[in-house]
Amino acid sequence: MSQSPFAKLPAPPYYSVIFPSQRTEGDQGYDQMSDRMVELASAQPGFLGAESVRGGDGFGITVSYWESLAAIAAWKAHADHQIAQETGRQQWYAQYEVRIARVERAYSFDVND
Repeated sequence: MSQSPFAKLPAPPYYSVIFPSQRTEGDQGYDQMSDRMVELASAQPGFLGAESVRGGDGFGITVSYWESLAAIAAWKAHADHQIAQETGRQQWYAQYEVRIARVERAYSFDVND
């Protein structure tokens, strides 16, 4: 059985960091760094989970979930994450945006429930 692409999250409130991006062509070490960032973020205090998709055209959206704005700020300032951010601007992304939102309500549907 494969792991669900849905993050297992607590009841709101919590925060989301929404990261839509357009990749440049070629991997250039992106997949390895992306895996490393997920590993590092998962170990950060306040990290709750993440969901990510990318289409064949290079457009993707990653949403990470956090307990607080302070946890988000600490992750943004993490030294290895700053290296990934700079490399992203230099070679991996043609465009990206970062949006931070407070999740007030959440509900779901699962045909298997």
